[in-house]
Amino acid sequence: MPPRTPQHDGRAGVVCGIGAALPPAERSNADVAHDGDLATSDEWIRSRTGIARRRRAGPGIATGDLAAAAGGAALESAGGAAPDMVLLATTTPDRRCPATAPQVAHRLGLGTVPAFDLAAVCSGFVYALTVATGLVRSGVCERPLVIGAETYSTIVDPRDRDTAVVFGDGAGAVLLRAGDPGEPGEVLAWDLGADGAGSDLIAIAAGGSAAPATSHRPPRDHRYLRMRGREVYAHAVRRMTESSRTVLRRADWRAPALGAFIGHQANQRILDTVGDRLGVAAECRFGNIRDVGNTAAASVPLALADTAARGVVRPGAPTLLTAFGGGLTWGSLALTWPTARACADTPAGPAAAADRPAHDTYPPQDRQQREEEPWNPSTTM
Repeated sequence: MPPRTPQHDGRAGVVCGIGAALPPAERSNADVAHDGDLATSDEWIRSRTGIARRRRAGPGIATGDLAAAAGGAALESAGGAAPDMVLLATTTPDRRCPATAPQVAHRLGLGTVPAFDLAAVCSGFVYALTVATGLVRSGVCERPLVIGAETYSTIVDPRDRDTAVVFGDGAGAVLLRAGDPGEPGEVLAWDLGADGAGSDLIAIAAGGSAAPATSHRPPRDHRYLRMRGREVYAHAVRRMTESSRTVLRRADWRAPALGAFIGHQANQRILDTVGDRLGVAAECRFGNIRDVGNTAAASVPLALADTAARGVVRPGAPTLLTAFGGGLTWGSLALTWPTARACADTPAGPAAAADRPAHDTYPPQDRQQREEEPWNPSTTM
């Protein structure tokens, strides 16, 4: 994507609120293996993905519930500021029609603000935050709420080892506001890309207009998410590395000077390889894949919220976000670390209403040591 700078009259897009939401139910690697009768083990999953557990939305908790909880937490983080637009990045909307974002805005009490969904799979949040930044800088809106929310448990085949052991459910959100250049939290540069030639590498074959599932029940393989692991791994490493380098160049930063690097939480080996190729210091790489797995469009904002909640990055520190997903799509963002504290909540779905805690917490993060054995393709998106 060629460099573009919107007209903005000195306006900057500044992250001023950070929120997260995770469903209460936790599933260990052993649980997932048992549920799908998978020929795998906790050790196998950890060594190849870095994942130990993930959250799953049970009956009564939809993507919109997670999105509303994360969005509300971001507004709390920002001191109750009211958004004037809602962008929801998701691959798992509540319904095929209409979009889920207007309902989320309604549940947050935002009246008739514009609201829309954005679909770029695991790159969705980076795409949405880029769009929101451009809208702020051009004067279209003042305070867009950007949410990434997913319930991949609804599209993953529990019998498919390549996907069942990887994906989790959750939502993350940030509130952006118009601010001044140089403020902590300013989004400075971005890079987006897509390659439709690889659209079959990560896909659900049935259910869209090209293969409607109205007249017959499609085969099991066509009803669930499938991906070709080895090819996806290679694309993910290449695209996130190249896109990150482009953004670093546009921001006039060098990787060793980064205060924080957060990549899409797809697979620990991918994250380690990209970080190594960029030259990011190990102590500046942050994530939570061990505890929440791959949450697709929610991945980057959940990792951002987890890191902010632990207070380990100083405000104003150079920060790089990068992601890769189906489509194929990819994107990266350069921003300075915001001053906002992260708030978290649990979804208010009907089945989750009783006995749920007022606030969710993140388990402590353990860094995974990347093994040097050849990569065994399995789970990567």
